[in-house]
Amino acid sequence: MAAEKKNSRSLELKDIQDLLKAVIKSGATELDLEQDGYHITIKAQQGNTTYLTPSVMPMAPPASQQATAPPVAPPAAGAPAQASSQEASYITIKSPMIGTFYRSSSPDKPSFVSVGDEIQKGSVLCIIEAMKLFNEIESEHSGRIVKILVENASPVEYDQPLFLVEPGS
Repeated sequence: MAAEKKNSRSLELKDIQDLLKAVIKSGATELDLEQDGYHITIKAQQGNTTYLTPSVMPMAPPASQQATAPPVAPPAAGAPAQASSQEASYITIKSPMIGTFYRSSSPDKPSFVSVGDEIQKGSVLCIIEAMKLFNEIESEHSGRIVKILVENASPVEYDQPLFLVEPGS
């Protein structure tokens, strides 16, 4: 009996609200989450009305997923103005979700991308682990990776910049 209580988890209202906010903010039309016998579907319709359909058995994210990422450091005060104007021409690829950023599919595999790599629309850039689900993040742009803004295995927040990409032709 004690083992059942230890493994049973419940989905808190705050967790549902956080999922709803992430879907609305991202502009995504649907989020379908299934884990440990629990299933939640969030669909955004015209006018940003969002519907939630949880199954009978809810779940909560692990405590490790509730931690927040460290704040992003501001640029150095002595940074030349030319660098900031050059960076303004780059495309910033941001995290579509909260989770843990990984540059490769496993520690013994090479990184999906490195600085200087040419990428195409649809290229896998990284993986973000959220609630024990590994989500491949694909590029929406073609170009060249100029800078990777996040360390491997670091927590990331929704909308946090991950990569700077020089647009390709």
